[in-house]
Amino acid sequence: MSGSLELPSLSSLLPELAEYVALPSISRSADPDTMRATASWVAAQLAFADGRVVETDGFPVVRGEWMGAAGAPTILVYGHYDVQPTGDLAEWSTDPFELVVDGDVARGRGVTDDKGPVFLVLKLAQAFVAHEGGLPLNVKFVIEGEEEIGSPNLPRYVREHADELACDLVISADGAQWRPGEPSVSIASKGLVGLDVVVTGALGDLHSGRFGGTVANPVHALSTLLAGLHDADGRVTVDGFYDGVAELSPARRAEIAAVPFDEAAYAGGLGVPELFGEKGFTTLERLWERPTLEITGITAGGKYSVIPHVATGHIASRLVGAQDPEHVASAIAQHLLARAPLGVEVEVRVDDARVSAYRIDPGHPAIRAASAALETVYPGEGVLLAVIAGTLPATTLFEDVLGAKTLFFSFSTSDENLHAPNEYLRLPRIHEGMRAWEALWRLLADGEHRLAPVGTAGTTAAVTE
Repeated sequence: MSGSLELPSLSSLLPELAEYVALPSISRSADPDTMRATASWVAAQLAFADGRVVETDGFPVVRGEWMGAAGAPTILVYGHYDVQPTGDLAEWSTDPFELVVDGDVARGRGVTDDKGPVFLVLKLAQAFVAHEGGLPLNVKFVIEGEEEIGSPNLPRYVREHADELACDLVISADGAQWRPGEPSVSIASKGLVGLDVVVTGALGDLHSGRFGGTVANPVHALSTLLAGLHDADGRVTVDGFYDGVAELSPARRAEIAAVPFDEAAYAGGLGVPELFGEKGFTTLERLWERPTLEITGITAGGKYSVIPHVATGHIASRLVGAQDPEHVASAIAQHLLARAPLGVEVEVRVDDARVSAYRIDPGHPAIRAASAALETVYPGEGVLLAVIAGTLPATTLFEDVLGAKTLFFSFSTSDENLHAPNEYLRLPRIHEGMRAWEALWRLLADGEHRLAPVGTAGTTAAVTE
């Protein structure tokens, strides 16, 4: 592996990152012009790779490719430019769309999920082109604008452009590392299915004095339904929910038990008096290997003397193993409908975006290369093989359509308030991430961990020299 690139200084990078963060690309609510402007900003960063904005049925995809490494493997770099809503602005200490440096961190919506991690890859690629005239391997870029809403239009786009996107490996700039101070590579992520349960009572809202005690209250009914989704031990009570969930082997339990984890510190950091979850499993086992069914919100009424005529519960289920999102959604719906309380009507609406769980073999050459790359940046610290408890919809899509596995290689960290107020990125991660991506690309292109094309992009083999 050749020597290190000359990287741009942090002081020169931060103004550009600030421009990127300033674009309020909230896919759940942004206007199309804002999303297109953000896509155009990313495309301009990819000028060296014919960066361009490509329309979809939703928000645009940014494409680019540099294919000047004859005989070298081809990777596809994936990321997203959309961000989550800000939430309550009163909970932010700074303007969400102004990059504010505070000591060794920078705050702003999207700075760690996923604008910062994408940005550092773009700047690294530019540094390669500037100082070496090209990249060490062939690189295609797909930066989408709908990840935070489940990537609803990405599947059609990828299927329609599968030949153009063919690659030997996908590397995702999305997917946070496990925790600060411990380099990690994730070997799995959870799937996702979401749904709403809508409980309807009277034709309209009712005065709680004049009508209270005479009709079923949709909020009471909804609360009863939601409370019945788990038993006292935290186990999901839905018949068929655990279909496809493999029993944890003694070997896997031993691997997880060997990971240093302080439950008291974890609880303290979250501000809860104690931890709770499915009985019979440790906190890490539940987090990494068990499915969940969480109530993420209730929409109904308010602090006034009215019985609301509609109450809606929002549910998110994270999936593992071979759980089928369609089957899980159907099982939850049947459970709720079969238990509809008297005096109300119950409807279940399943979200369009449904994602299966994803896993890559720990022995895959990309995992070995990623671990070696991290060891060059963090010598002597060891690399943890972790699991992303969240969901990255593109992983199973790329595997199904392109036949390519996805390597998670993000320099976000899971404690950096992703999706929450005061989101931040540790500034040292920018140069550390650039150095690690540089090492990874060189390792995949040439050396012990080289990815070898074996005739058709999308199939990889390890080369041992």
